[in-house]
Amino acid sequence: MEITLFSVLALGFILGIRHAMEPDHMIAVSTIASQSKKLWQASLAGVFWGIGHTATLFVIGTILILMKDEIPAQWSLTLEFLVGIMLVYLGITAMLSIRKKQRHPSSHHHHENEQNTYKSNKGTYYKSLFIGFVHGIAGSGAMVLLTMSTVQSVWQGALYIFIFGAGTVVGMLFFTTIIGIPFILSMKRMVTGKALILTTGAVSTLFGVYYMYNLGVNDGLFRLWL
Repeated sequence: MEITLFSVLALGFILGIRHAMEPDHMIAVSTIASQSKKLWQASLAGVFWGIGHTATLFVIGTILILMKDEIPAQWSLTLEFLVGIMLVYLGITAMLSIRKKQRHPSSHHHHENEQNTYKSNKGTYYKSLFIGFVHGIAGSGAMVLLTMSTVQSVWQGALYIFIFGAGTVVGMLFFTTIIGIPFILSMKRMVTGKALILTTGAVSTLFGVYYMYNLGVNDGLFRLWL
């Protein structure tokens, strides 16, 4: 039994890494990583996303397993729809950040710059954490179905979700570190840096619109509510 449980948890960890690489996750966090000034900041953004994602998956997933219940399709799709709204918002704010940089060029006052960087970093991590929360809530229904079909008891289910979450943290840490490299390298080349941020923002916005359309029309969310 111990070997079987270990195998299941190992599979959960691998699935967690794979889960982190889903398009909506990668696009959302890319908009954050694109505005990081140092590589370790981009990496930390991924870690905070993973923490937020794991926290909501663990709490909501464990409650649903204890209740032996599932999230109704209507609400599950609605939570997924929120992810689309968030992607559009992140894309637009990323593109608008270019204007802010143009209006407020770098100041020569070192102390002021340090304070602004500190506030910016804090805001970035909070934003990453919040994005992780939203993704975790939206994915909790599917997570519970996967867990219920994989394990046999509540404590195993909670452990499985936790290990799965740890996999998402590792996966997103790896992804944000890799995606952060071209943005960091292009920072000294203003035109290239702006082009990358604009591209990331545009992709996030367009994918968010497609995501909402797919859920609303193709998956029937609008019909369920109307």
